[in-house]
Amino acid sequence: MSRPLPPLGQREAEAAPPPEASHRYAYRSLEGDAAGVALADECALAIAYNGLSQAVMMVTPADLEDFVVGFSLTSGTVQSLDEIFDLRLAGTGDSREAQVEIANRAFWSLKQQRRQLAGTSGCGLCGVEALHQALPELPTLAPAPLPPAAWLDGLRERIAVFQPLGRHCGAVHAAVFMDARGELRLGREDIGRHNALDKLIGALARTRLDTRDGVAVVTSRCSLELIHKVLRAGIGTLVSLSAPTGLAVDWARRHRLNLIHLPHRSGPRLFSPVPDTESLP
Repeated sequence: MSRPLPPLGQREAEAAPPPEASHRYAYRSLEGDAAGVALADECALAIAYNGLSQAVMMVTPADLEDFVVGFSLTSGTVQSLDEIFDLRLAGTGDSREAQVEIANRAFWSLKQQRRQLAGTSGCGLCGVEALHQALPELPTLAPAPLPPAAWLDGLRERIAVFQPLGRHCGAVHAAVFMDARGELRLGREDIGRHNALDKLIGALARTRLDTRDGVAVVTSRCSLELIHKVLRAGIGTLVSLSAPTGLAVDWARRHRLNLIHLPHRSGPRLFSPVPDTESLP
């Protein structure tokens, strides 16, 4: 019988960053003065499903169970947490691996996808199949309520408590979840903006939190891949602290995802749903 998924680690928002996530390095200024600074760690994480190697990702070595679950969901490898039967992590330092046991249906679909890509030319990422992966069929969400403007007041400062590693050494992105009552519930960090969101989505799935009327907040720029992940997670609203791309806006509108940009020095900008064009300057 498969061992159950590891329990979600309970971590206070104000806790110090995990010791494996950063190390101190010496450096010298150009004038020759010696000093030291903490730098964020990264490692190569190989992911295999039912013994079949699928991906190697560069990630921050913290909350790796959340990342693997989130990556499995947002890549479409599995449709729900129930299709993940077991997850085992191994390795240390800059080389880690995750062995994931998934349902037969999900594994068959994964093998079919790999078989389709095997015949493409060049780097193996070209051709119709790769385009289909980049622009997949995704669910259109039921309209979700927009968050009240008050929920976004001081949001940049309030999410800082979910960025212990960022405060400690910088160089990482964060993704934070706000529930349907406007309370900040979970946050995850990673050197990769996609990875931070995958970690958050994995944590949400493992805690079984209701995400439909909640808000995902990302500190990075908002490109199409982040839209894909939020749609697959069924989160109704995405707030980005950096500007979205045009394609991200198009897909958010097409799939009824609320998309809000929160600039540094001006009020929130609602890009999706479509604004009243008659009021535009």
